[in-house]
Order: sequence, then C-alpha cells, then structure tokens
Amino acid sequence: MCTQSDWYGERYGELQGGGSVDGLHRYELQDRYLELTRHSLPAIARLKGWSLKEDHCFMRVILDQLFQDCWYNHLDRRLRAYKQLNEAQLRRAIYLGKIIESGDVVTLERWNRESLRWRKKNPTVR
Repeated sequence: MCTQSDWYGERYGELQGGGSVDGLHRYELQDRYLELTRHSLPAIARLKGWSLKEDHCFMRVILDQLFQDCWYNHLDRRLRAYKQLNEAQLRRAIYLGKIIESGDVVTLERWNRESLRWRKKNPTVR
C-alpha cells in the first residue's frame, strides 16, 4: 500500500531534476520558497485565471498542507512562518509549491478546500 508520504517522496524525486533544492543553504531555501509564493505562483495564477491569486493564499495552502492542519497551530503566528521552518520543512514546502507551479490546479483546489476546512472556514466542503 502506497502512503501519502511515499507518493510525495516519489513525486519529489521526479521533480528534483528541475531546480533541485538538495544541498541549498537554509537562506537559499527561504529565498526559493519566497520566490515561489510571492512571485511565480501569483504570476501563473493571474495568467491562467486561477481562483487563488494572492501570495498569502499560496503561503496558507502550502503551509497548511505541510502540517496537515492550520499552520499556526504548529508555529508562532506572530512571527514569519517561513523563518520558523527547519530545512526539511522548507524543502517540503518548496516541493509542494513546485507541484502547484507545474500547473496542477486540481491539487491546488483540493489543498485549498482542505486548508479552509482545517480553519473551519467552510467545514462542509470535502
């Protein structure tokens, strides 16, 4: 039986060839995460007409997916979330962002619904 973590591990390996984050320093990982969430993903979203377009929405979805829960149940919400992530979490957040960057809008929409449900913003959505 393939678990969700196995699936992500396999997908991570597939995506490594295009902009691998292995061997990057913590600050480079933070920069890559911010580039994805602040610039790349909002630009793609505007171009393709996605429902999510704002950088903070992509950050919310990625961080909530990272923790499988509302991220501020795990980090201090008064501080910048990305600065509190360890290197493995930063790599994982970048990986999740690259899934979205690849154009997987179905996954993005599912992750957004999950994020909203974890936040009890729209708990009836599945």
